Amino acid sequence: MDLHGQPVRELAGPDTRLVVLIFAASDCPICNRYVPEIARLNHEYLSRGVRVWWVFPNPEDTASVIARHNQEFAIREGTVLDTKQLLVHLAHITVTPEAAIFRVDSGGMHQIYRGRVDNRYMAIGNERPQPDHHDLELALDAALADKPIPQPAGPPVGCSVVFLQK
Repeated sequence: MDLHGQPVRELAGPDTRLVVLIFAASDCPICNRYVPEIARLNHEYLSRGVRVWWVFPNPEDTASVIARHNQEFAIREGTVLDTKQLLVHLAHITVTPEAAIFRVDSGGMHQIYRGRVDNRYMAIGNERPQPDHHDLELALDAALADKPIPQPAGPPVGCSVVFLQK
């Protein structure tokens, strides 16, 4: 669903080669610290056929909460409320922030990467001033060059996804 309660029917539009899903939670400070980096990646890769989406899977992240959050943090990328956590299960993520890249072709979307954005965070409360390994960016560059996709050099660090009760 989008922030107006309408279903998002297509994550990839015409000329989209890759779809990047950034799973986030509005109350996760680590997610919020990544907003400028995701905006930079979106700006840099949009013209190369990459579509970036913020995905909010936690039940407390309602449309009104996320609308305020996006305004407060100046988030301009597309936003999806994953109210049934379908994208969470599709991408097999457990942490926010965590990224997933899907290659788009005539057969649909196929996941090629899941993991951290970079190595800024070594653990909760243990942060580098600047990352020195940009896992998501390296994966995007490899995918666009049709090269093997490097997998993340470490686990994502952040807040746990609040899974729905079954």
